Amino acid sequence: MTEEDELEELKKKKMQELKEKKQSGESQEEAQRQMEAQKKAMLRKVMTSDARERLARVKMARPELAEQIESQIIALAQRGATNDKIDDDTLKELLKKLSGQKKEINIKRR
Repeated sequence: MTEEDELEELKKKKMQELKEKKQSGESQEEAQRQMEAQKKAMLRKVMTSDARERLARVKMARPELAEQIESQIIALAQRGATNDKIDDDTLKELLKKLSGQKKEINIKRR
């Protein structure tokens, strides 16, 4: 084999690897989209429209907190711990519990 043949062979292998990586990345993205759609469907099923709106606003301001709330709501729904739909007041209580203590800011004047 000449150097040109070896180089051509390496290029073909590299192109094949890139194609495989691209396909696996696309399948992972598709799986993630499906999980997200299932999560939204579950939240739509167990929450009132007011509570979903509040959660959307929280998600814009504090995405980490919203993810925790979503996970907790889904877990409650899967266990069957929620008899009725989660309303705005119940969501407020969950937010208070998860957000914990508010930070106190004291300003001292001299």
